[in-house]
Amino acid sequence: MRIEIEGDASPLGWPAPGCPCASCAPLRRRGESRAPLRILVDGLPLEELEAAEVPGGLDIRTASGGRLLYGHHEAWPEPAPGAVYDAVLLDLLERPEHLAVLRRLGAVASHTEIHAVHVDHRVRDAAELRRRLEFWRSPVAGPHRTLLLGGSRSGKSAEAELRLIAHPDVTYLATGPRADGSDPEWDERVRSHRVRRPSWWRVVESDELSGLLRSARGAILVDGLGTWLASVMDRTNAWEDPDAVRPLLSELVEAWRRTEAVVVAVSDEVGLSLVPDNRAGRLFRDLLGELNQRLAAESEDAALVVAGRPLPLWPCR
Repeated sequence: MRIEIEGDASPLGWPAPGCPCASCAPLRRRGESRAPLRILVDGLPLEELEAAEVPGGLDIRTASGGRLLYGHHEAWPEPAPGAVYDAVLLDLLERPEHLAVLRRLGAVASHTEIHAVHVDHRVRDAAELRRRLEFWRSPVAGPHRTLLLGGSRSGKSAEAELRLIAHPDVTYLATGPRADGSDPEWDERVRSHRVRRPSWWRVVESDELSGLLRSARGAILVDGLGTWLASVMDRTNAWEDPDAVRPLLSELVEAWRRTEAVVVAVSDEVGLSLVPDNRAGRLFRDLLGELNQRLAAESEDAALVVAGRPLPLWPCR
């Protein structure tokens, strides 16, 4: 089956006519554009191929025996029962997690070609589209460790979720306090994270990070190391005796080094502001900074997230 993509943009194209956004305007200034969807399969347009309608798209057969799943603009196509596709054409900017669903159902296998269609100004530019597709098309196999650093509301959690959104097997480790109604602001933070996560992700609320790293084989998203450190400092009374928590830090680094899982961990970058004016603040900053350095040294990938934009420190994917 030969797929030729002559146009992969949404119905209005990219840039969209008259759109002044920061995605469309630069393309227009450079005289660049991507045409609305036009795809040939074995030399024939999609609309001329044998197709059965499925919710959200088409299940298409070719004369050469190929089978592909096509999703309409902003749709989430359901696979035919038992189908394993040679190619899928999906609106991945709308719902990249649909790839994980198809993988979990067996409809997308290792041989399946994955093409993003209906692309447009929902993504910043072509380079950002390529970056996302690298994570979504072929999720990296373990062991693989990624450390994402950033300040408060930097977008580091959203970046971590983006990297694993198309993975079929994810455990989300929430290390912070549970939402219990005692702190409405914290409860809202927890709620917003829950809304973003795919419903099939397994959620573990615990500070037993080292044990999870040793036992897991799929993908783990750790959010985050700052709340984990605060929890184990409370547990060991390290606010009074910092040395009491250091064995747990070393245990975590060793488990991180030996894990067989794909791990994406979020941590706070606490060294860019003023020196805290109290002992507890300085102690937490120093210990977390030390932990970040040790984990980064054992990671294949690390990035600093600023204003929602990841700045690679050394990508080795």
